[in-house]
Amino acid sequence: MIRQKILTLPPMERGVHLITPQIEKEISGIHRGLAHLFLRHTSASLAINENYDPQVRRDIESFLRSLIPDCWEGFGHTLEGCDDMPAHMKNILIGPSLTIPVAEGRLALGTWQGIYLLEHRKHGGGREILLTLMGE
Repeated sequence: MIRQKILTLPPMERGVHLITPQIEKEISGIHRGLAHLFLRHTSASLAINENYDPQVRRDIESFLRSLIPDCWEGFGHTLEGCDDMPAHMKNILIGPSLTIPVAEGRLALGTWQGIYLLEHRKHGGGREILLTLMGE
């Protein structure tokens, strides 16, 4: 069985946002297989990381801002603001997709793992994730 759905997320402020519950709601009818998530944007990213301590999310955002700062004079692409090209660079580093095993009808994440949307823009708008479920 293969099933696809577009999951629309509301606009979120810049930062690292736990979206595991939204994804888990969509896993039904598959006992074992794969869930593939593809973010249909170039200025946000998807990642799996620790979901126990909220400080991890703040540290990730802080590190990314120091690694690729807004308004860096080396970027020429500034038509949509000085946070646009840094957002594209972060998307390249982190990536727009994840593939997660499904086991016994659930995402087979580790004990402390969560799925995150990393919003790299100050005002990124709503985001769409194409969720593809494959399995039996």
